[in-house]
Amino acid sequence: MRPKAELHLHIEGTLEPELVVELARRNGIDLPTFDAEAIRARYDFADLQSFLDIYYENMAVLRTDRDFYDLATAYLRRARAQGVRHAEIFFDPQAHLSRGVSLEAVFGGLSAALKDSDVSAALIMCFLRDRGAAEAEEVLRAALPYREHFIGVGLDSAEVGHPPALFRRVFDMAAAEGLRRVAHAGEEGGPDYVWEALDVLKVERVDHGIRAMEDPSLVARLREERIPLTVCPLSNVRLRTVPSLRDHILPAMLDEGLLVTVNSDDPAYFGGYVEDNYQALSDELGMTEAQLDQIARNSFAASFVEVPLEGRQ
Repeated sequence: MRPKAELHLHIEGTLEPELVVELARRNGIDLPTFDAEAIRARYDFADLQSFLDIYYENMAVLRTDRDFYDLATAYLRRARAQGVRHAEIFFDPQAHLSRGVSLEAVFGGLSAALKDSDVSAALIMCFLRDRGAAEAEEVLRAALPYREHFIGVGLDSAEVGHPPALFRRVFDMAAAEGLRRVAHAGEEGGPDYVWEALDVLKVERVDHGIRAMEDPSLVARLREERIPLTVCPLSNVRLRTVPSLRDHILPAMLDEGLLVTVNSDDPAYFGGYVEDNYQALSDELGMTEAQLDQIARNSFAASFVEVPLEGRQ
């Protein structure tokens, strides 16, 4: 199994139904069902919003630092088994603060799990674009006392109707703090969202970005500036941004010389972790071993943390 880095992974999206049930019982939370398979059977999404509705509902079981520790530890163990040597992990503090969960619990549990793992890992704090720019600024200020625990900021959640430019000021604030900057763009939103992420937010990496291929001048810029794109093939299929894996634009992105990487996004919901995505690209899209090796090399080149050579073996 080829070593790889994973750069587009929402830790809340690794919450498997079995852990949902375990944490609900631990925290005395009543669920519509305590049957893990019945929970999993609901994962038939029409679009991004239908996924987010279930995603936030399940997330309600996360209450304590122990819960966040168990969540991250479970992911890191799976990641290690799938060849991940380095992970840059997204988390959504606003989704927890709005439920009365403290930043101390979130940072405490996640940071302890990363410290205890033999997988190199770092945290990227994301802003929920549907909750607006003012709240994003508030959460950044609240998180700065925990600055040692995260390396960057991102922008996620429902894309359409919430263009990157709305978040210019909070990204400027993050840059002033020396934080790395990424944003979801060009998944449901068009190439204009990618342009805004680059020119207004000054992001260093674009999450998803598949619709950038609709704009040749944008493709040329991404290639010339070596801006990484964190593509999530199985996610794109499950959220119906592409009809099937055989229709995915990833091979064309490689042919264009783009710095593309492959990641799992929200693997508990989308049917596979990162190696499962690689395998699906081989099985269903016919991508060659040489192409997949290039994607794995790209993943280390696109990371924000230098991974020692021995970690890539």
